[in-house]
Amino acid sequence: MKTVEKTLLKELTSHENLNKNLSVPQLVEKILSHNEGVLTETGAVRATTGTYTGRSPKDKFIVKDEICEEYVDWGAVNQAIDEASFNKLYEKVIAYLKDKDELYQFKGFAGADPKYRLPIQVINEYAWHNLFARQLFITPTDEELKYHQSEFTVVSAPTFKADPAVDGTNSETFILVSFKQRVILIGGTEYAGEIKKSIFSVMNYLLPQREILSMHCSANVGKEGDVALFFGLSGTGKTTLSADPYRRLIGDDEHGWSPNGVFNIEGGCYAKCINLSEEKEPQIFNAIRFGSVLENVILDEDSRVPDYDDVSLTENTRAAYPLENIDNIVSPSVAGHPNTIIFLTADASGTLPPISKLTKQQAMYHFLSGYTSKLAGTERGVTEPQATFSACFGSPFLPLAPSKYAEMLGEKIDQYSSNVFLVNTGWTGGSYGVGKRMKLSYTRAMVHSALEGELNNAETVKDDIFGLEMPIHVPGVPDEVLVPKNTWEDKNAYETAAQSLAMKFHNNFEKFTQASDEIKQVGPLYKD
Repeated sequence: MKTVEKTLLKELTSHENLNKNLSVPQLVEKILSHNEGVLTETGAVRATTGTYTGRSPKDKFIVKDEICEEYVDWGAVNQAIDEASFNKLYEKVIAYLKDKDELYQFKGFAGADPKYRLPIQVINEYAWHNLFARQLFITPTDEELKYHQSEFTVVSAPTFKADPAVDGTNSETFILVSFKQRVILIGGTEYAGEIKKSIFSVMNYLLPQREILSMHCSANVGKEGDVALFFGLSGTGKTTLSADPYRRLIGDDEHGWSPNGVFNIEGGCYAKCINLSEEKEPQIFNAIRFGSVLENVILDEDSRVPDYDDVSLTENTRAAYPLENIDNIVSPSVAGHPNTIIFLTADASGTLPPISKLTKQQAMYHFLSGYTSKLAGTERGVTEPQATFSACFGSPFLPLAPSKYAEMLGEKIDQYSSNVFLVNTGWTGGSYGVGKRMKLSYTRAMVHSALEGELNNAETVKDDIFGLEMPIHVPGVPDEVLVPKNTWEDKNAYETAAQSLAMKFHNNFEKFTQASDEIKQVGPLYKD
């Protein structure tokens, strides 16, 4: 892909006071001198994001043009905006930023495998956003920087607000992706996560065109070089279970699966901080030090000690830090082909098995479904768990049809003989309010057995409703826990809850019209 520096971008890259690839200490100095944030007791910078403390999915658009029109899965997730509207807003943002006293540029990469990485640049209005980009993406060496040619650019202007009536947006906030211009335009929001996820969305468009599966998952590797992937939505335990003292972390959120194996798309972590403690999550807790960015975390006014239990600004408190802040990592963040794939769900109905081994067709079905229960506190207004489905465990970031990613997953499972398991970290002995959350020690024991290959040929029984093969014995786990129905005192209540969940799976799957009959037929059975 050849890069041509567009005239508009040149107006920014030739800005008189453009701070280019500043070091971490230099960026911290800028942040403090401009009062963009404060230094915490840990040495991290704390910044707040004002009105927007999370992503704004309704304000995200893709420019509909001849480059991407036939490929993008247009709809509620991938909203279209026309080229004329994008170009006009683009010009306004550039003119706005040109008048700023200072701007910040980061040049780096998305993708740890040099063969498949995307050279990017991020141009920021705020120094703290530039520090965030530096920690989340892959920083080039001095030699790589000499020859770096950006193939995609993020332009972030948080204090520029759109006029929906004039600019064709839904609000003052906008996240616009143009594959033709190879530009991401962000404005009206200070939430730094938009920078990270917009590049992930771009990679989810570009990588499959090179026959590379892009994945919203964490990954680690064992002492024997065996690779594991962990897919799961918020609250399922993805970060906790992939952070294993006996396995090295490849990455915690975004990966590609190429003919060479798995590679991390990022160079850092963007970890949730709610109720963070050294005892529960020591790796994350100790990674938050100088150069890290804390987002919307409350501090003690005098000591500047973070209070991770205080959610008065938002429950979506975050920490951004480089992978190097974690001891037990793979560097560079590349490894072989996955031996084991874990789908995590936190089922609040208490009816899905704690662990089950999936066929390839079942893996594709549950990958497309992306089921979990949205837990209280993960979203405003959610006070009790609600069944939620997010295709491929990352629907908001998929420009292509989910079936494309599922087909690629199925092909790779076949090609590399990967074993796939569905692990329920949710409720047992009853639904939410009656049963109890699965013990973490039990879940760890089940995941360990799966990773060690102990369940590949284990004796199983088949669940009548969900059609899942459940092992009858897992070391370190009571046998009665492994079959959900056995843990319920009221068997009729179990049947009702299981049938209800099966119907929700069915209703959700109706939208996947491109899925083969072979995949559709492995879904749960239900009574009309």
